[in-house]
Amino acid sequence: MARIKKGVPIHGWLVIDKPLGLSSSSVVGIVKRELNAQKAGHAGTLDPLASGVLPIALGEATKTVSFVMDGAKVYQFSVKWGEATNTDDAEGEVIQTSDIRPNLEEIEKAIPTFIGRINQVPPAYSAIKIGGQRAYKLARDGETVEMKPREIEINDFRLISSPDTSSATFEVFCQKGTYIRALARDLALKLGTYGHVTMLRRTKSGPFVEKDAISLDSLGSLGHSARLETGLTPIETALDDIPALALTETEGGIMHQGGFVDLGPVLKQNPKHKVVEGEIVLASSNGKPVALARTASNQLRPVRVFNL
Repeated sequence: MARIKKGVPIHGWLVIDKPLGLSSSSVVGIVKRELNAQKAGHAGTLDPLASGVLPIALGEATKTVSFVMDGAKVYQFSVKWGEATNTDDAEGEVIQTSDIRPNLEEIEKAIPTFIGRINQVPPAYSAIKIGGQRAYKLARDGETVEMKPREIEINDFRLISSPDTSSATFEVFCQKGTYIRALARDLALKLGTYGHVTMLRRTKSGPFVEKDAISLDSLGSLGHSARLETGLTPIETALDDIPALALTETEGGIMHQGGFVDLGPVLKQNPKHKVVEGEIVLASSNGKPVALARTASNQLRPVRVFNL
């Protein structure tokens, strides 16, 4: 006997302006409870110290989370010069100090060295797994955590303000895998001092931006009115960067059942699309997403089917 799912089947994206002090998982729990949603998940963790854009996937939108996580991010963050902490942010213990405070000219000169593809050593207090355990858990248990460098990409990095000699605020446009705490730490070291993040806010995550975000306080009214429909962003919003192919109703039915569809007739209906073997596309029918599919051997094969 099939298990009865609790809650209401809600499908789409909700962009939350995550407040300080809450974990991303806690926010997901609040959204599920307030909307009585059957299924929800977030696309990219924000630490409790961080605020800003936290995309929440509801229902079938959870099948597209990886596309948002792979998208570009924009952050604003502040650095306090002269102190290194064991977590690289204000929540940690101060482990090293320096009397050196960089001036504006020195900061502006150092910033370009971090733009492009660079190697970065993630913070010891991170969710990366080492030997099957999270690095932050090992660090909290007092174990020495050796983090390996990884390649990241920073598209733009700029100084926004420097209100005094002890701090500065920046904006960074980056790709997935970038740790802002590590960036602040390394910038400070480049400048001959120490530093840690005191403020972190995400203003963009994939296709979702700050102006579209709503507060947790507004969820109550959203969940108990027709506003829910207008507050939700369609599932396919997360798939703006992948090709879309329209199917006939018959083809859509075949794919919805997990069947393969011949690519030739589909391409005749989508003459502007050029096939790349093995690419992922969004297959839709009657204006609704049917599946994420892959092109292979002159066929369109479903990878993830949407049950809408």
